[in-house]
Amino acid sequence: MNENIFSYGFIRVAVISPELKVADVDFNTSQIVNAIQKVSSLGCNLAVFPELCITGYSSADLFYQSLLLNQALSALSEITITGDKNGMTVIVGLPMDIQGRIYNCAALINGGHIMGIVPKKYLPSTNEYYEKRWFTSGQGCIGKTIRINNQEIPFGTDLLFIAHEVPNFTVGIEICEDLWSVEPPSGDLALAGATIIVNPSASNELLGKADYRRELVKQQSARCLCAYLYADSGPGESTTDVVFAGHSLIAENGTILAETERFQFTSQMAITEIDLGRLTHERWLNSSFGSSTCRNSYRNIKFKIEGDNSPVIWDFHRQFSSTPFVPLDPSQRAKHCQEIFNLQSIGLAKRLRHVKTQAVTIGVSGGLDSTLALLVTCRAFKLLGLPLSGINAISMPGYGTTSRTRSNAERLAELLGVSTRRIPIVDVVRQHFRDIGHDEKQHDITFENAQARERTQVLMDVANQIKGLVVGTGDLSELALGWCTYNGDHMSMYHVNAGVPKTLVRYLIEWCADSEYTGDTAAILHDICATPITPELLPVGDGDKLQQETEATIGPYVLHDFFLYYVVRYGFSPRKVYFLAKHAFNGEIQPSEILRWLRVFYTRFFINQFKRSAMPDGPKVGSVALSPRGDWRMPSDASPSIWLQELEGINLKD
Repeated sequence: MNENIFSYGFIRVAVISPELKVADVDFNTSQIVNAIQKVSSLGCNLAVFPELCITGYSSADLFYQSLLLNQALSALSEITITGDKNGMTVIVGLPMDIQGRIYNCAALINGGHIMGIVPKKYLPSTNEYYEKRWFTSGQGCIGKTIRINNQEIPFGTDLLFIAHEVPNFTVGIEICEDLWSVEPPSGDLALAGATIIVNPSASNELLGKADYRRELVKQQSARCLCAYLYADSGPGESTTDVVFAGHSLIAENGTILAETERFQFTSQMAITEIDLGRLTHERWLNSSFGSSTCRNSYRNIKFKIEGDNSPVIWDFHRQFSSTPFVPLDPSQRAKHCQEIFNLQSIGLAKRLRHVKTQAVTIGVSGGLDSTLALLVTCRAFKLLGLPLSGINAISMPGYGTTSRTRSNAERLAELLGVSTRRIPIVDVVRQHFRDIGHDEKQHDITFENAQARERTQVLMDVANQIKGLVVGTGDLSELALGWCTYNGDHMSMYHVNAGVPKTLVRYLIEWCADSEYTGDTAAILHDICATPITPELLPVGDGDKLQQETEATIGPYVLHDFFLYYVVRYGFSPRKVYFLAKHAFNGEIQPSEILRWLRVFYTRFFINQFKRSAMPDGPKVGSVALSPRGDWRMPSDASPSIWLQELEGINLKD
């Protein structure tokens, strides 16, 4: 079974800066036609060309020449036919004579028809711009039609174009300066339902303008919770007084997905996929969007989109990181880590100030989570000017503790200058087993959880002794999967890692090792990052060999964090999450393994909500959080059946 991208909520789009000759309509049309054919062959559904691209934006007083206007209108018909043959929806710019006035227009063509024409609303006439010399503003052009080739064509700034067979695919058009105005039309278009805003533009290049333009497009896509397609005129425009660069951009909700190379005389194009499902989910969540009122009324123009019937998993232009919580760029990742570390530290510092304590207990195991919590606690104490001796780092070796982890935990605490204690728990747990009649040789959940609860009891009781707080160590990924012992390591008096996913914990510690510490301290931190993830609850084997590794039991955290991000952040269906995971982990993890662990994720995520419903306070640090008092409200007895049923329907051969 071949599936098109629409079934996953995507459309493929292109912005094009074609090679151009000013006032040479035939040449420009041929370049537009060639570009349409090319992007069609690449499976694009929508292509956007620059402002006045049929004639050239810089034609100046030649816009008064009837020959140029007539040829532009004839070229529009040729482009319309090309778009129909290639199954494309195309938006092109041209000047049009309408009732004795010349308008700067964008035409949307689809299925062999001109579906509608939108005039430019804001006409710049300052500095190098003279548009009011030639054009009439589209302000007030609503509810109108014009006649072209014996057909009535909707004309006005009140047009919305709706692909009726593709959910949530609605196009709104603004032209160049419209975006740069105080109140861009795109804001109201978005409130009226447009998920795709297109902007045929002719923006000349100046020092620093490219960065400003890029930020403007990013911000408008974020403000409107939409995709923004900006097609810019290239250097073929006249250079009498200015230079054009062909800086076309595609943004989605504040992120630039693709852009063209500037200063190229040949046609340039940027192609990517827009995630309509993601945009829709963002609008559901945004109460400001939901409560805002569209001030204008719009005419809905329906158009058809030809489906791409080829398999899409292997030819996606858009890339999906396998670690969505972790930036790939090292410099950006370092900034990310620094910001999160500051958020965690100030959160704990505020809590310590509020309860007026200068002491805490924290369980240290030599693992990733407790190490990060200890580092955060040290920073919080330094922020408050408190002596680090008030931090009581307690190691509690049990049946599965290795010499490597115990040594790292205790040595790190000493190097950091905090108070240290070692309180072995084997004897007291063994007594507990005798009390409840549990066979110590039976290494089941009782065997494991008794140790976790004993450690928590020690931390709580010592905290009472020193009139302090227990700092929790578990992370966001463990909360999602329920990989914590209820009323054991699940519980604390402040949960500093509650918002940090497992894949990010390691990078935070590495950042601390590289940026905050040196010498032996940094070396130990790096060794902790290289230690296998384990709860150390099962007895070690010969040679201190681990008998229990977390990821062998519940699956790779890199997968679970990927699932967590798209399930909670965007509400994607299991089928779409699986599709994205196949794309992100192509060549690294087999689809059968992805599907296996995705079933585990959904099962554990649902049945362990009761643990999250009773989780302690902790700081939110990113866009995904599971606090029942903040982002995530879910009944503890919700059924996962429909999610698991959808997974059962997935064919690995697709």
